[in-house]
Amino acid sequence: MNAPIGVFDSGVGGLTVVKEIMRQLPGENLVYFGDTARVPYGSKSKNTVCKYSKQIVRFLQTKQVKAIVIACNTASALALDEIREEIDIPVMGVVEPGAMMAANTTRTNNIGIIGTESTIKSGIYNKFLHKINPDITVVSKACPLFVPLVEEGLWEDRVTEDIVGRYLHELKEYEIDALILGCTHYPLLRRVIGQEIGEDVKLVNPAYETAKSLKLLLGEKNLLNTMSIEEHEPTYDYFVSDGVDKFISFADDVLSCHVDHAEIVDIESY
Repeated sequence: MNAPIGVFDSGVGGLTVVKEIMRQLPGENLVYFGDTARVPYGSKSKNTVCKYSKQIVRFLQTKQVKAIVIACNTASALALDEIREEIDIPVMGVVEPGAMMAANTTRTNNIGIIGTESTIKSGIYNKFLHKINPDITVVSKACPLFVPLVEEGLWEDRVTEDIVGRYLHELKEYEIDALILGCTHYPLLRRVIGQEIGEDVKLVNPAYETAKSLKLLLGEKNLLNTMSIEEHEPTYDYFVSDGVDKFISFADDVLSCHVDHAEIVDIESY
């Protein structure tokens, strides 16, 4: 089935998920929406995040998508269940695949989670982890400044190293052996985070795990695109609510293919 997969995020962080989908499902068409006018979601209320997410889903449905990936931990935590109730195509978030991987990775049952304020406050990762294994101890830390640092392109900057050190310092006391990067922006800070937390801690990237789970889900529902890349060059369409030039420049840094066009959508009208 060659209908596209819809992917959305509060901004540009979801491109880390897009990159993994492109790598693991190279034949699939994609439609990406980044809510760049209203980023970040992490400090907003559940009502607001649900309202924004539903507007985006309505927009993606106009593109006849066959499945939707909520490539945003905050929206996955707060809006996934409501969206699943309202539409009849498969919808998946990034939380469950990341939690599964962390639970399978840990040897000590001590798992750390870093994310936005809303994701951490929601306790969604704790819920999934304890469902998998009640013996797991979860240590959570909200890192609200990571998203703006990533959005500004300061991935390797000295100021980023200082902020990462300040946030993660206390996690070191808990002897965690797995750390979930609980926001799709955070894999872009992977080197700095890994340096600070130490090589004995496995960094779990939910973007990678989500693409893997998506492939299985599409296979189960007979929704995989069966045309080969030789027969059909996949299409990638990008939409944002603001700041096209900044988005394109950022996307070029993250993705392995050049993005030459993105379109602005009046998302409030959906």
